[in-house]
Amino acid sequence: MRLSNYFLPVLKETPADAEIVSHQLMLRAGMIRQQSAGIYSWLPLGHKVLKKIEQIVREEQDRAGAIEMLMPTIQSADLWRESGRYDDYGLEMLRITDRRKREMLFGPTNEEMITEIFRSYCRSYKDVPKLLYHIQWKFRDEIRPRFGIMRGREFLMKDTYSFDLDEDAARKSYNRMFVAYLNTFSRLGLKSVPMRADTGPIGGDLSHEFIVLAETGESEVFCHSDLVDMDVPGSDVDFSGDLQPLVDQRTALYAATEEMHDSAEFAKVPEGKRLSARGIEVGHIFNFGTKYSDPMKAVVTHPDGKDRPVHMGSYGVGVSRLLGAIIEAHHDEKGCIWPESVAPFGAGVINLRAGDAATDAACDNAYATLCDAGLEPLYDDTGNRPGAKFASADLIGLPYQLIIGPRGLKEGKIEVRVRRSGEVHELSVEDAVARLAERSFSNG
Repeated sequence: MRLSNYFLPVLKETPADAEIVSHQLMLRAGMIRQQSAGIYSWLPLGHKVLKKIEQIVREEQDRAGAIEMLMPTIQSADLWRESGRYDDYGLEMLRITDRRKREMLFGPTNEEMITEIFRSYCRSYKDVPKLLYHIQWKFRDEIRPRFGIMRGREFLMKDTYSFDLDEDAARKSYNRMFVAYLNTFSRLGLKSVPMRADTGPIGGDLSHEFIVLAETGESEVFCHSDLVDMDVPGSDVDFSGDLQPLVDQRTALYAATEEMHDSAEFAKVPEGKRLSARGIEVGHIFNFGTKYSDPMKAVVTHPDGKDRPVHMGSYGVGVSRLLGAIIEAHHDEKGCIWPESVAPFGAGVINLRAGDAATDAACDNAYATLCDAGLEPLYDDTGNRPGAKFASADLIGLPYQLIIGPRGLKEGKIEVRVRRSGEVHELSVEDAVARLAERSFSNG
């Protein structure tokens, strides 16, 4: 992409109402624009990162055996009355009446709708287990939206729903999602800690939140410090095998959110291993048995010929919230420092003298080669001053900056700056482009 053709409305000053780093940088880097309290438009740069996060979430769900579908944002109130949650959910639910006076709602979650879909088609023990998921926009009318996308009213969420014959089988589905989440957050450059959590309005008696430690976290969390640096299961994990040992390895050590914290139990953790910090919730998983299938009559016939409600679970990832969490974990005073897996552009080509024939030719050639290598480069071909170009490149977090100007070209050299480490390499144009195309630079 040529910057002269792109839409990148960066800001020089930090907006006064942006309280945390992720909100400040997303506004300054032209990633989002607020439309009303807690509701944002996703501008091209922010949307590009959001889609990359979404794809990693999708790939790890697929790897775990979940099947993607898509449900609507608007739901019938009648479904929620079946489960008994319509009146209980509270003011966070946006209730709507259509032109025919039918009561509808903008879905804050989809347990009722997916249960209705399942019961319409699945009647036998042969139809389970099933793991179904979608990635869809949600709306929860937060009483005090703040921190930008971190606590917004409209947000993008991945939610998976499991249907199993009995409690033992349901636990296996729960473990699949537990392990899949560890891998997902690792691929996004985040260290997540699963913590025992309150089930809230979703229900059930088994729940874990996946927490990324950050000074700007919305709540205090407590855990054994070994959990922070524990290796993730990895891409070669066998999701059809026994995952309980992997889950036990993490749940055997103390970890709890503020609501579930037990001071006496935490005191049993060796003093040097006790970690209390602020945390950002990026995922939440629930095993709630027959809470929805029983009242909504989602039953299957067992091998003994008897009909029983299926056991269910739900598993959410805040896809849009993850973008904020990544920035909170990866930034400096200059701007964003993206993990390469989600960087909006793989590299930047910075033309220090647009209009100079030799410099333009070298930049055009470098840009074309990086495009062919699949790096998705951003080419700053504007007439802005070099200092402004460098500041913008750092602000939006280009992992590598290929800096080309007439002075260096006379000596047969250009600069490659590595955003994360700050390293600067002087190389020939050919070597610099080749090394970037081969992805041989270390991003620290």
